[in-house]
Amino acid sequence: MRYTKIPSTLFTRNRENFKSKMSINAIAIFTSNDMMPTNADDLMGFAQNNDMFYLTGIDQEESILLLYPDAELSENKEILFVKETNDLIKIWEGDKLTKERANEISGIKNVKWLKDFEITLQYMAFEADTFYLGHNEHKKSATVAMLTQQDRMIKFCKEKYPLHNYKRAAKITRELRQIKSDQEIALIQKAIDISIGSFKRVLKSVQPEMLEYELEADLTSELIKKGAKRHAFLPIIASGENACALHYNTNDHTCNDGDMVLMDFGVCYANYNSDTTRCFPVNGTFTKRQKEVYTAVLHCLNEGSKLLKPGILPADYEKQMADLVEEQLINLGLLKKEDVKDQDPENPLYKKYFMHGTAHHLGLDVHDVGLYSRPFEPGMVLTCEPGIYIPEEKIGCRLENNLLITKEGNVNLAKKMPIELEEIEALMKHN
Repeated sequence: MRYTKIPSTLFTRNRENFKSKMSINAIAIFTSNDMMPTNADDLMGFAQNNDMFYLTGIDQEESILLLYPDAELSENKEILFVKETNDLIKIWEGDKLTKERANEISGIKNVKWLKDFEITLQYMAFEADTFYLGHNEHKKSATVAMLTQQDRMIKFCKEKYPLHNYKRAAKITRELRQIKSDQEIALIQKAIDISIGSFKRVLKSVQPEMLEYELEADLTSELIKKGAKRHAFLPIIASGENACALHYNTNDHTCNDGDMVLMDFGVCYANYNSDTTRCFPVNGTFTKRQKEVYTAVLHCLNEGSKLLKPGILPADYEKQMADLVEEQLINLGLLKKEDVKDQDPENPLYKKYFMHGTAHHLGLDVHDVGLYSRPFEPGMVLTCEPGIYIPEEKIGCRLENNLLITKEGNVNLAKKMPIELEEIEALMKHN
């Protein structure tokens, strides 16, 4: 385990919160993610289903959680199933969870081997009226073309128990996971702290004629050395005009003298994520125009961050952020005030240079689950990431912080990551 042990009380509390929202006499079932193949006999690195991790802390494949709060026997109210290990598995794959270790991590007393799942469920299923089953309900889900372990569990349950009621577990976890506990905030902060050190290392190593992936290598080396599990997502290391492609991540171009680099990256620590963006000049000195664009985006970040406070609807926040960017585009000479006044409200002119949203939930997922019809509340962690992209000038600038909503407003969890022009230039002079 790369991260400091998380107290099982976090997962116990999360389960209690989930169970309190279940209907009477219902069973909830959560599964781990699959091990995903590449080619031949090779596999991608394992990433746990985040609802499963949220409720158990178990970070191993082939695991199942069963919750039955109204079970007649107390030991059946929570059951965790893990795959049975043996000496052969240990030789080829290393240590797997024992029942004792699974209990220590999750706080679940009744731990069984995975092979006992079906018969155990059958003993209880006909006493229950309802099943809560997990599914990936994110609006940008990339799993629509594949059959996941969750999909197979849904199919199994509905075929074997067709007359039960079925409900969506994600409707509950989506509500709960938006509000982070102090322990979760500390884990996100740790991921951000690792990001800060990684960014500073890149600032000290960048030189003209380096390749973007060389900067990625410095970034990766530092975050892994500090205990990160992996990048939170494929990092964007975009120099010059590449920065105008929002999700550019081939990272294979030369960083030319006079270019500005946009680096959008995140760290995954203990399955919790950071997501930050910074821009810097390849040669250590911003040009006059780069300074103008950078200052405009930084103004939008600073002013827009003030809008992230309790009671504000995400749609209202995004509209006010768009107004801030629009104003800066006029100041930069990219838009004319009279044209903006006469623009089609359904097709605002600013979208030519600013075409994305600027706040998303952050946590176990980089784009964490949550309804954007829900006003901001204390305990939510969100990004703030305005940008301006000018392809004709080969300048793309986006700046992003991670903000914890509090009763008083918000706290910038990434405040120690260099962002002021002078601070960045000063750090780069020591290259």
